[in-house]
Amino acid sequence: MTRLTLALDAMGGDFGPAVTVPAALQALAYHPQLELLLVGSPAAINPLLAKTDSVLLERLTVVPAESVIASDAKPSHAIRASRGSSMRIMLELVKAGRVQACVSAGNTGALMGLAKMLLKPLEGIERPALMTVLPQQHGGKTVVLDLGANVECDGAMLVQFAIMGAVVAEEIVGVVNPRVALLNIGEEETKGPSNIQLASALLGRISSINYIGYLEANELLTGKTDVLICDGFVGNVTLKTMEGVIRLFLSLLKSSGDGGRQSWVMKIVKRWVQKRLARQFGHLNPDQYNGACLLGLRGTVFKSHGAANQRAFAVAIEQAMQAVERRIPERIAARLDAVLPKSD
Repeated sequence: MTRLTLALDAMGGDFGPAVTVPAALQALAYHPQLELLLVGSPAAINPLLAKTDSVLLERLTVVPAESVIASDAKPSHAIRASRGSSMRIMLELVKAGRVQACVSAGNTGALMGLAKMLLKPLEGIERPALMTVLPQQHGGKTVVLDLGANVECDGAMLVQFAIMGAVVAEEIVGVVNPRVALLNIGEEETKGPSNIQLASALLGRISSINYIGYLEANELLTGKTDVLICDGFVGNVTLKTMEGVIRLFLSLLKSSGDGGRQSWVMKIVKRWVQKRLARQFGHLNPDQYNGACLLGLRGTVFKSHGAANQRAFAVAIEQAMQAVERRIPERIAARLDAVLPKSD
């Protein structure tokens, strides 16, 4: 069994150690090959480990940190004042080779800036992109990026994202010759801003990319593409809108409504319908795909939702493990070396 070691920013996110520590213990219990370094305040972390089985504690180490980067801190200020923070120490552990990947639910802008500064982008990548793998309506998965790391992207950056997304679709999702599309306001070739049109023209010239053209946002979960590319502003708004609608739908399934005035027959029918719909659409629950990878770095960095619960943060840990096992940064670097010079 190959040992796998990750570092976690235990202080990041809306709930800090109250979520990250139980999630870490859950991951350790499910994965006997996993070792975790919890970076943060020992005074906040250790009480949550008091009743933990000694067998699990053998694979867990608390790494002290003096401070925490606030979730609302301006990235430029947070980076300048980051020394001794749990997020920076976590990334320094990756840089030093002590861990193979890291996970944080903290400030996205600070994580992006610090990761780029400490770990450096791969050759051929201008800026890293946040990527996640979304479930499709009828099974299957779609790789989507960028989800908020880069608000504005030129055509060349979108092409870089497409190359990285195709590698993830092949290595993580297991799709042969994945279809790649650009998110746009229409499927016609004349639609969209100049950067998207330029990216479309460039992708059309790369024979190793299975580029299928534009896709509209209402097709996100339909399975029409395996990789969907957009800038960070559009991607973040699209993802959060989709997640909000899905959470609303799932909450409506659980609500009892005016059940007190319904006959017992209608109550039974309603429960049956609710369970059937929950089974059919439960896989779309955002908690089940939490975790966005910062693709394009010389290391593996995962960003969890700031509001993630224990279950969702544990999923992000598992996503990071999978990326390490599939050697995603190395495979992206190899693909960039093969593709970009020919498409310049």
